Amino acid sequence: MFRPEEMVKIEVITLNRYKDALLTYLHENGVVEIRELNVEIAQRDSPNEYHRKAASYSITISRLADFLKAHRKSSGGGIREFIFPRETEKKRYRYRGIEELIKDVERFLSTVEPEIKAVEGRITATQTEIERIKGEIAVLELLSLIDLDVSYLRSTDMIEIVVGTVERNRFKPLVEEVTEATAKRAVIVSKELKDKVLAVFVFLRKDYEKANPILAKYSLERIEVPEGEGTPRELIRAYEEKLSEKEEELERARKDAEALAGKYYDDVVFYQELMENERDKATVLPMLARTNMTFALTGWLPRKNVPEVLEGIKRVTGGKAYINIREPTEDELDEIPIKLRNPSWARPFEMLTQMYGVPKYNEIDPTPIIAFTYSFFFGFMLTDFMYGLIIAIIAALLVKGHKKFNDGTYKFAYTLLVSSFFTMGMGVLFGSYFGNALDLAGFSVPRVWDTFRDALVVLELALAIGIAHLFTGYTVGFIVKLRNGEVKEAILDQLSWMLIILGITTLFLGTRNPAFEMPGKALFGAGLVLFVLSELKNGALAALLVISDFFGFVGSWLSYARLMALALATAGIAMVVNVLTQMVWGINIGPVPIGIVIGLVLFVGGQLFSVAINALGAFVHSLRLQYVEFFGTFYSGDGKPFEPFRAKREVSELEFEVKGGA
Repeated sequence: MFRPEEMVKIEVITLNRYKDALLTYLHENGVVEIRELNVEIAQRDSPNEYHRKAASYSITISRLADFLKAHRKSSGGGIREFIFPRETEKKRYRYRGIEELIKDVERFLSTVEPEIKAVEGRITATQTEIERIKGEIAVLELLSLIDLDVSYLRSTDMIEIVVGTVERNRFKPLVEEVTEATAKRAVIVSKELKDKVLAVFVFLRKDYEKANPILAKYSLERIEVPEGEGTPRELIRAYEEKLSEKEEELERARKDAEALAGKYYDDVVFYQELMENERDKATVLPMLARTNMTFALTGWLPRKNVPEVLEGIKRVTGGKAYINIREPTEDELDEIPIKLRNPSWARPFEMLTQMYGVPKYNEIDPTPIIAFTYSFFFGFMLTDFMYGLIIAIIAALLVKGHKKFNDGTYKFAYTLLVSSFFTMGMGVLFGSYFGNALDLAGFSVPRVWDTFRDALVVLELALAIGIAHLFTGYTVGFIVKLRNGEVKEAILDQLSWMLIILGITTLFLGTRNPAFEMPGKALFGAGLVLFVLSELKNGALAALLVISDFFGFVGSWLSYARLMALALATAGIAMVVNVLTQMVWGINIGPVPIGIVIGLVLFVGGQLFSVAINALGAFVHSLRLQYVEFFGTFYSGDGKPFEPFRAKREVSELEFEVKGGA
């Protein structure tokens, strides 16, 4: 706790014939982050033909999976499925090497791919034909405005016929120019539309070349006349019959696709995952170095996993491997990947830390601190027992449903669950139960503070909490810098603010007890001197930065007033809902108490809206106080997250026997 996992560097050299087995073991074990080897006496490794096939088949199978998924029968879903998702049953595969896996995939594709492609081709072709027919019908509906036999709208050996639309304000000059260019040897039939004109131009062949540039000049949008004979209305009926036939054909093809999805989807997704993992394995090959007989790899792993990994490598290679485990050097501190290490109660809050950035290897992990401060701030801002209870119920259900997956939903719900307990506790202290609903109902609600009457007290509490939070951050930074040997920086950058904060606190106590006044001035003065000394390193800008940084600190401190502001906002919105409910409660229409119904709807809907909007505000502003104010005192978040070489297994499970051999 407070420190990341201890990491060590691993270096392995072994024979090439163990490469696939060793990478598969490390991939399935998932505790080593492989790094690029920088050597001059060996060459880079590269994917072989089987790895290239795996990448190609991964793309092919992904396309098949997407097609089958689109035509798969939907099952489950809804709120219940979201809260209590079902675990996917994993199918086992006995891994005998990448060559055998590729052969298995090829056998599978030789059976499945032609069937799926055939149905996919039918669906695509039929959909294309349906769109073509719909387009023809749309053209015929437009041509029906002139009500001419469509056979009259096609060119012949003697005449050229052009059908199209043009903007209404361009039609008249277009007709004038065409008539003049063809010496009035043009026939024009037109019909006005909303903002365009539908026109049929009939030219002699010899005049068409003169008229064509004019049609283009006025942006005539040409219409392709559909095949067939008869009036547009007659042809529309014929095309609608064709459309109906094609839609029935499409429905039959979709049912065939649905049957294929039921038959093959699970297997396709299974092989898709196998291929994607092989493709992922191949990505590390360029990081390895190799000779004709051997290959080498290096990486980082947690110290606690060293015995397990050593034993596994020895089994895979039959003991024919050079393995070196060493401690990181000072020069490698910035390269060490960071894996957070926290007790189970704080682990879900790692999500909040990682959203900002993981610590460096020589920094403190703030997760256990923000597990408390974030939850407390959230509760202070929401400050209503019933709101906390609603959030607790929803969060508890999500925690229960998603715990086995340990996914983002579980982690987020867990943080809300913990925060809801602080919310309920603050609600009791402020006597807030759906705001002042119980007060309006005539109950006597015990409370320590009233949000509105004691607003100044709440502000003082918020500022006291803020100064304590900032002091904690500077203290943590002081400890970290001392531990890292940065004594001067610890004194000037951290201790200075610690003394200033202690001085402010003591001076505040001095307003109630004069005995604290002198120590407060001494502490504040000492801190101010150290602060000014720390700014002298900025040279000519020192005076300006002294003012800027000091008032920046004051601004950060005052930022904690948002604790009071959001508590007031929560109580205010709840009070408005309650007052509106009270106003309509007594309305009757004759003997019918319609006001009760309206009041209940208004109360339930308004309070649920208040829960949602204020919980969102509490979530965002609680994070801001951590990321901007608190982390700004000591935390960089510039570490590199630990990204182990790990297989992704959702629907597949690999049976991999590590066997050494000669």
